[in-house]
Amino acid sequence: MGNVPVIALLFFSFLLLPYASFSLPLCTDSRAPVTLNTTLTFCPYNGPTCCDSTEDVQLQRQFQAMNISSPDCASLLKSVLCARCDPFSAELFTISSTPRQVAVLCNSSVSANSTQSTQAANDFCSKVWDTCENVSVANSPFAPSLQGQAGLPGNSSITKLTDQWQSKSDFCSSFGGESADESVCFAGEPVTFNETGTPSAPHGMCLEKIGNGSYLNMAPHPDGSNRAFFGNQQGQIWLATIPELGSGGTLEIDESNPFIDLTDEVNFNTEFGMMGIAFHPNFAKNGRFFASFNCDKVKWPGCAGRCSCNSDVNCDPSKLPLDNGAQPCQFQAVVAEYSANGTASSEVSLATSAKPIEVRRILTMGLPFTAHHGGQILFGPNDGYLYFMMGDGGGTGGDPYNFAQNKKSLLGKIIRLDVDNIPSAAEISKLGLWGNYSIPKDNPFAEDSALLPEIWALGLRNPWRCSFDSERPSYFVCADVGQDTYEEVDLISKGGNYGWRVYEGPDLFHPTASAGGNTSANSISPIFPVMGYTHSEVNKNEGSASITGGYFYRSNTDPCMYGRYLYGDLYAGAMWAGIETPENSGNFTANRIPFSCAKDSPLQCTSVPGSALPALGYLFSFGEDNKKDVFILASSGVYRVVPPSRCNYSCSKENATATTTGPGPTTLPPSYASHFHYSRVLALFSSLLVLLFFSCV
Repeated sequence: MGNVPVIALLFFSFLLLPYASFSLPLCTDSRAPVTLNTTLTFCPYNGPTCCDSTEDVQLQRQFQAMNISSPDCASLLKSVLCARCDPFSAELFTISSTPRQVAVLCNSSVSANSTQSTQAANDFCSKVWDTCENVSVANSPFAPSLQGQAGLPGNSSITKLTDQWQSKSDFCSSFGGESADESVCFAGEPVTFNETGTPSAPHGMCLEKIGNGSYLNMAPHPDGSNRAFFGNQQGQIWLATIPELGSGGTLEIDESNPFIDLTDEVNFNTEFGMMGIAFHPNFAKNGRFFASFNCDKVKWPGCAGRCSCNSDVNCDPSKLPLDNGAQPCQFQAVVAEYSANGTASSEVSLATSAKPIEVRRILTMGLPFTAHHGGQILFGPNDGYLYFMMGDGGGTGGDPYNFAQNKKSLLGKIIRLDVDNIPSAAEISKLGLWGNYSIPKDNPFAEDSALLPEIWALGLRNPWRCSFDSERPSYFVCADVGQDTYEEVDLISKGGNYGWRVYEGPDLFHPTASAGGNTSANSISPIFPVMGYTHSEVNKNEGSASITGGYFYRSNTDPCMYGRYLYGDLYAGAMWAGIETPENSGNFTANRIPFSCAKDSPLQCTSVPGSALPALGYLFSFGEDNKKDVFILASSGVYRVVPPSRCNYSCSKENATATTTGPGPTTLPPSYASHFHYSRVLALFSSLLVLLFFSCV
């Protein structure tokens, strides 16, 4: 026991190591900044901002009440107040996970986030002290007892910094912060990042074909193994083993023996089927998993739910036109829970089958038309909540009932549910919920009472494949299918409005008048796409274009793809890779990526006639395994991204010792160190600490 105090000291010393935050434009209330239709009159933010005109006026009044006699000091303190409007205010007003009311002032020799380079320009905290130390200020935000908290309203005391602080050092130790890589501090003007230029796009992406099946969904086994679940649109889910990279093996999957078969419940055709699968983060112990599918109430009595066209959204189902001969809400969107418990295996993680009997119905919603119902489900990696992507319902096009902008409709939304805390039937009825779930307390309805409590984001047409960045879980990205001109990629944030049907991508959309009413551009603050492409950019098949969202590539298999967001088009057989430049700025540039199939692919890749391009067919979806390798799920089979050298693409970052037939690089890309999560290091250190502790007992 004699060494325990030393170990404890080491542990707490480790906790004081700098925390590398991972910023993106985000406001203090977790919403994305918006571009206003009018310019703020007081605070100097003309682009995306975290303030609206009301907050701008409030800051102006607060500034006027400070009654600052020195113009130079007044200018600096105005900028400090206006930092609340900065697009990066979530980072500026947080240190070590502790919210502040005064932005973290830069006081290092070089500010990593700023384009300024001199010590004098970047030591903003010292500049504030030197300029304002003997200036009288009413309602000063810099009271020592507050340590970064704003002065209390109505506190009219007039003070100087020298009255409150013994020295510049004391002042800046409380209100300043050293700027480190990937951190943000305030230097007196809107946060900017060093422009280092957009990295050149990879020369090409190499694929190998490992399976012939046609799947719509892929989910890695939560036990961390090399197994994954694959689901098809008809309603079957299989458990498969993924071959080691470079082994020459193929996907080990027995299609005659599915993990679960839901085809009796699932209504399948071009627009309908099983659209999503999600396995509880603790599936290896609790056996809980979920399926999102469509059903037909004419064929299955269990297909019964409230119609999404209802009085709450000023929609009368009896007046909806017939869609492809179907009655309104004949078809339903379902999210249901199942269990692998009670199977032959005593250990859930080893279960190879599950019974097709619902544990509970999470949600059932009648669909007004036969298209645009999204259907993907995902668990948030940080919060453990279930996200459900829902399209605008379709119809004749143009969201004819304006559901996506209607805050009382679940159509055209991303929905966020708590499936771990199930209320009683009486509570569900009282709250008017659509099924067996509860509402996360931090859903945006808490700030916008007009929103249905299930809604996380709105203004989407048909989100088709979303993902969380495994290295930066705050980056939640969705591809949203366009209508006439533009396919978009959106960075999703709490309460964000992504514009449809006021906008299609970055451009105004001009819908016809509808029973649901029109939404004016001036009445919303849309968040525009971070990436995308026009229909004219792709070689369209049958006059169509439809985006398929993918993943931030986080495998070391192709180091030249590392950190890029990979996405494609359902029809065009085209793929793009987007890169954020500068890093953590929220500004993306995308390039179309050439791709080909490795000659030593375990399964032969059929080529497009007259081209070496692999004939993928329809690009349904992307997948990611526990090693973060990325897969393409196409109508022609399952493909995996492999080292570029296997297709003779050059990549300077690829391990020089890798062969064209061997596995990918075994070393991490150079940039990996800057992305390595503090939490992972802490978890590893904590584990070592426990081992050391018990070795000393």
